[in-house]
Amino acid sequence: MKYIVVLKYGEIVLKGLNRGRFELLLMKRVRSVLKKLPGKYELHNSQSTLIIRGDGDADMRNAAEKMQKVFGVVSVCIGVECEKDMEAVTRTVRENAAEFFAGAKTFKCVAKRGDKAFPFISPQICDICGGAVLETVGNIKVDVNNPEVILYIEIRDGCAFIHAGGAKGAGGMPTGSNGRGMLLISGGIDSPVAGYMTAKRGVQIDAVYFETPPYTGEAAREKVESLARVLATYTGTVYLSCISVTEIQHAIAEKCSERLFTLLLRRFMMRIAEKLAVNVGCSALITGESIGQVASQTMEALCCTDNAVSMPVFRPCIGLDKEEIVTISRRIGAFDISTLPYEDCCAVFTPKHPKLTPTIAELEEEEKKINVDELVERALAARTVKRIDGNNE
Repeated sequence: MKYIVVLKYGEIVLKGLNRGRFELLLMKRVRSVLKKLPGKYELHNSQSTLIIRGDGDADMRNAAEKMQKVFGVVSVCIGVECEKDMEAVTRTVRENAAEFFAGAKTFKCVAKRGDKAFPFISPQICDICGGAVLETVGNIKVDVNNPEVILYIEIRDGCAFIHAGGAKGAGGMPTGSNGRGMLLISGGIDSPVAGYMTAKRGVQIDAVYFETPPYTGEAAREKVESLARVLATYTGTVYLSCISVTEIQHAIAEKCSERLFTLLLRRFMMRIAEKLAVNVGCSALITGESIGQVASQTMEALCCTDNAVSMPVFRPCIGLDKEEIVTISRRIGAFDISTLPYEDCCAVFTPKHPKLTPTIAELEEEEKKINVDELVERALAARTVKRIDGNNE
């Protein structure tokens, strides 16, 4: 049996005159994934779908699985194609019925006649194909209300495509269709979810990780690299910058109020991330903060954090509770990594009694005690960058 994969997209069809741009970006992303797989593939765009055909060395089931993580694709169907002829369609249904209906007791047929010139209307196609199934498969009956298997017969411009339903795709918009953003990624649960949610809207993600050697070690960095790799399986590539803030933390601990330590550090991180974002062409910062989750995420604290930068700050988790964030983390494959027991830099020098209602004025007064600009520039100058490629996963 020679399979093909059909990718169906949703929001792209609503883009009017700009639709072509989104389709090209989606095709570019699909090709980049297929390029990493064994065999050779052809990609064809037709009727709001992408059709993938492979040669003899292509693993179409593996390709279909990879396509489920391509943003812009809402469903992934794997099936067989045949000539656009009712006799050929019926024969194909018979030949593949054993696989389509293995173990099933009930079914129904659904016909989609994209080519309105096809001489059989949808109910006729369903009747003929349903009859072929009943004649071929033993101990099975039609159930139009709650079938175990739905057999889809799609009559398209160039061929007929037959499948038994599709897997859900990642949805959203094609990667790169809505600019670039800089994610402040930690080893926790929230920031990878924030990165995923923003990337789903077509934003290409770069990431920055703040570490505190020797208080945070290589294991903590490897954990963050693994989380960046989870994101890269959806976006293709993530450039991860690692920046030490040990000197900054020592300066704050030595000269500033302990109760404001975490917020002062967060303001440094935002400044550094903004400068890095500008250098690499990002238009916004992305964080995993959720209102009220910890002391540094009160309304007042978040306002103080934002005040340190002029670039927009996106917080897609802002209204989610922890359970909702964990659910997404599990779904995207990040949770088990995020819960590994390696601390990030924010866990170092944590004040026992942080201030819950800080003001911008008092933070700015504390910052006068240290050379903010010099510390920021030194931290940036020592950064390291690693390209994380998700297409190899």
